[in-house]
Amino acid sequence: MAKKSEMPACASCDVLERVGATMAARSMASRENVALLMVSGGSDSVALSYLAADMVAAGDLGAVAMLHVNHKLRGAASDADAVFVGELAQRLGIPLFVCEVDIASMVRSSGGNMEAIARAERYRAAREALESTCFHMGFSLEAGRIFTAHTADDRVENFYMRSIVGTGPGGFRSMEHSAMIEGCRVCRPLLEVGRDDLRAFIEARDGAARDEAGALWREDATNADTDRFRAFVRHEIVPLAKQRNPRLLETLTRTMNLIADEDDMLNAQARDLVVEHVCPLGASPVEGFLVAGALAEAPAPLVRRAIGRVLSLALGRDARIERASIEACLEGLGCSGYVANIQGDLAVSYNKQGLRIEPMHAFRARRKKA
Repeated sequence: MAKKSEMPACASCDVLERVGATMAARSMASRENVALLMVSGGSDSVALSYLAADMVAAGDLGAVAMLHVNHKLRGAASDADAVFVGELAQRLGIPLFVCEVDIASMVRSSGGNMEAIARAERYRAAREALESTCFHMGFSLEAGRIFTAHTADDRVENFYMRSIVGTGPGGFRSMEHSAMIEGCRVCRPLLEVGRDDLRAFIEARDGAARDEAGALWREDATNADTDRFRAFVRHEIVPLAKQRNPRLLETLTRTMNLIADEDDMLNAQARDLVVEHVCPLGASPVEGFLVAGALAEAPAPLVRRAIGRVLSLALGRDARIERASIEACLEGLGCSGYVANIQGDLAVSYNKQGLRIEPMHAFRARRKKA
């Protein structure tokens, strides 16, 4: 287990109140909602489990269930994680779903990115578990929530990672407090709380679950491998920043929240532009969109966000929109005869009707017919 937190004992006393305040301020959940907790066995998700159980007991949350996804990546350690989460769920009296997915095998067969595949499989399993939970507990799916255990530390790490590799509009908000994924509302109630406070909260808890070695949570050894980008930022960059500003988490959280407020405002304006200037080319978003040339008259930052939103609709919500794709669309707006091929094999072309963003096969068929 990690060394005992150096935070003062009283630091954990207000964790429940702070998390409750975040949930209330962001309208995440109430006694009318049921939450599915994503629990890996690490300290963050263990703290989330105890906090959610306390909220149900206090009548602040309707009900909870837990999901543990075993990615089969660390052999016996992964299996021990699952055993520990089972003990935690039994101790708290919370229904538990366990899902095993051989991620390494999926990566070998598909050649895809391991983290992206693991994330997609987790949320696919989460949706199925949430649907089952809502059905058996008598909640509508709309009242269901998926809770993840991302903390202020995770958010700060994302901030520095994006600072290093670059990011697009709104990227420096780092993480949203809630978002729609797989058609479900995913909430991150711990984003205003640091990992040290959460660990102090666990350590101060009487009768907490322990693994076979007596640890209060499970440690993933890969988190210490600084060859991995996040681990490098966590162990090399953030500690240096904290030497200059010991209140780094609080400071950057406040900064990222300010960025998020402005990002939300600009996104709302961009959505209005999409409604005003963009029409679908068919019944399904994958058939493409027609963007009126008048969109180019709006301020460039809003046009960029509007185009990004259109590409997200065309490529799917989880697609990572490339900067080059947005720039190609911006270049084509108002440029008669313009044609480009962008990510996802989408064709971007401009004529007197406007900018067409459509699958390349549809573009070719239309040109051949003409």
